[in-house]
Amino acid sequence: LLADLATLEKQKDKATRTAKAGRKEDQLILKAIEKAYAHVDASQPIRTLALAEGEQPVIDDLHLITAKPVLYIANVGDQADIDNERVKIVQAIAADEGAEAVALCAQIEAELMQLDDDERDAFLQELEIDEPGLHKVIRAAYHLLGLQTYFTAGPKEVRAWTVKVGATAPQAAAAIHTDFERGFIRAEVVNFDDYVIAEGEHGAKESGKLRLEGKEYTVQDGDVIHFRFNV
Repeated sequence: LLADLATLEKQKDKATRTAKAGRKEDQLILKAIEKAYAHVDASQPIRTLALAEGEQPVIDDLHLITAKPVLYIANVGDQADIDNERVKIVQAIAADEGAEAVALCAQIEAELMQLDDDERDAFLQELEIDEPGLHKVIRAAYHLLGLQTYFTAGPKEVRAWTVKVGATAPQAAAAIHTDFERGFIRAEVVNFDDYVIAEGEHGAKESGKLRLEGKEYTVQDGDVIHFRFNV
């Protein structure tokens, strides 16, 4: 907060001088900075400040520390404490800030890291835990950052690729190589669950689950995609 306050104070002084010329754009910049300064001066992080559409880019350009997304992780002593009152307090704080909160037992997570897949599954079942807490942390972080995953699957390997939520098929293709975006023709897409049930691409085609999508297609989390391109 103090670092952001110092940055905003400096920018406010600069914007005040510039705004004296009377330009509408400079007045908007000054208004946005003054609003941000008052918010931080009241001990509130920038990420909780509601800004008008034209004000948001002004504040984004300042790269303020408290504008960054936050993920709260509540370390509990035992799995039974996942829903205790202290965890609920952390979750409430996160909700007020538009942040994410995950509760986990670090001791259990450390033990899970030492086990192979079969031992880990048995341990989770014994504790009546659906999944490792680390998986929840990863999902929460992806959600907070507006990210999602799609897959490519070939004879030799399966790869996961991270793209922004809302990415089009060509934009997603660029995560593999820019040539894929530049020469994009179409995408052969199948939902991950359908892909698993069909036991692969061939089965997905046979069952009618594989579809062709064009440049305007918005990639969905868990899509399995084969890109057709030409450069």
